[in-house]
Amino acid sequence: MGAQNLGLRGIQGRFYQKLETITADSWAGRIAMKVDTDQSQETYKWLGMTPAMRQWIGGRQAKGLRDTGITIVNSTYENTLEINVDELRRDKTGQINVRIDDLAGRTAEHWSKLLSDLLVTPGNAYDATAYFGTAHIEGASGTQVNACTASHITTLDIATAAVPTGAEMRTNILGAAQYMMGYKDDQGEPLNANAREFMIMVPTNMWASTMEAISVPTQIVSGAAVANPLIYMDGFRFSAVINPRLSSTTTWYMFRTDASAKPFIMQDELFETGMEDQTFLNNRILFGVKAIRAVGTGFWQYAVKCTNS
Repeated sequence: MGAQNLGLRGIQGRFYQKLETITADSWAGRIAMKVDTDQSQETYKWLGMTPAMRQWIGGRQAKGLRDTGITIVNSTYENTLEINVDELRRDKTGQINVRIDDLAGRTAEHWSKLLSDLLVTPGNAYDATAYFGTAHIEGASGTQVNACTASHITTLDIATAAVPTGAEMRTNILGAAQYMMGYKDDQGEPLNANAREFMIMVPTNMWASTMEAISVPTQIVSGAAVANPLIYMDGFRFSAVINPRLSSTTTWYMFRTDASAKPFIMQDELFETGMEDQTFLNNRILFGVKAIRAVGTGFWQYAVKCTNS
């Protein structure tokens, strides 16, 4: 059926239905906490590790909020679709529906765009050091790194940095997961010991080798077939996302996705749609989206930036 019988309410209904479907499949919600706010900005002082259990000696040792935190300031965005009333009436091929679906797709994709931009220039983490950095220190954690090169994860030293093989990506992924499992909290306790689900994000040039790394059941080692550990490790799950917005051809990311806290924050003050019927004056209908939102850094301990060399 075309869009000639869609009507104003039908336009809005179709938009939200498509938006919900696309959003559910997005990678953004897997690496970012969604926070609804009624303020133009929010300061997050609760970021930081919850302490491990300790023996009760000398009374409780409460840990309060941080003196400083991450402040995320919202910005306003819009997208508006103009629909000619006569085109709506005549449309029997569903072209208006396609435009509505595309508007929903662009709207759902907005979080991914904001987060992709943040990945490239994330600024500081809540500990006042570079989010992807080499100088994270909290209490008894020691100095920790989540901007990794071959000096931190030896498997990142490969034959051709921008063209890893499936076998090389397999060992790289295992190396990054192993490295992340070693992070400690401010009490010197392991904080990723229960991590079991990881998402690998790669630029377009690494997509094929990454999919081979996580999906081919066996690999050939010294002429013998060996089970792929990324598939057969009990209780672990690795997934991959291609992100065409990543500009570096040698850098990729790994995120822990099974914790309640996330590496990033999606802050939403307002999201609304509206329609204006200008049929009498201009023979058109305007359907628009308005969003007041922003993204910011969350838990760096659940994110590793890896650069091949």
